[in-house]
Amino acid sequence: MKLESLHVKDIMVPIAEYATVSQDATLSEAIMALEKAQAAFDQARYKHRAILVLDNENQVIGKLSQLDVIRGLEPGYRDVAPGTEIRNWALSKDILETMFKDRLLWQKPLKDICTKASQIHVRDIMYTPAEGEYVSQDASLDEAIHQIVMGHHQSLLVYDDNKVTGILRLSDVFSALIQIINQCEIE
Repeated sequence: MKLESLHVKDIMVPIAEYATVSQDATLSEAIMALEKAQAAFDQARYKHRAILVLDNENQVIGKLSQLDVIRGLEPGYRDVAPGTEIRNWALSKDILETMFKDRLLWQKPLKDICTKASQIHVRDIMYTPAEGEYVSQDASLDEAIHQIVMGHHQSLLVYDDNKVTGILRLSDVFSALIQIINQCEIE
């Protein structure tokens, strides 16, 4: 395996093998879809950590990460910083503790989890990927690596003819790099 000859399509996960749900699905249905996809997936590879959200024409319109699922179970997070990216904030332990207490987050820790999961719709908590999170399936792997590194992405949506055909995960890119390094002849 040579890095120069690898393309995105060589290591991407085809959309048919990935967890997908309708934008109208509940969080509970999304979790079940992820569990089903993980069970059916090649166990030699890393398990899926996200769910792709489809519109009524089966086109990918969003992603739902494990963190999005957990965050979605506590509606109070929507009020913490609407319209901003919390993950880019640098928060001290004191600020986090104050926020937790003042916002009354997780007051009923897991008591209502089943009810919440069956009432929350994926469309309300999904993440809509930005332009920089798409890569052509014919792009070189080094081009995709650049996009992942510069965007701090865990995955990129892979497209062909303006249709998402799969997902390129950081874990698969990293595995490919390890295989290449293991083949190096070090003097």
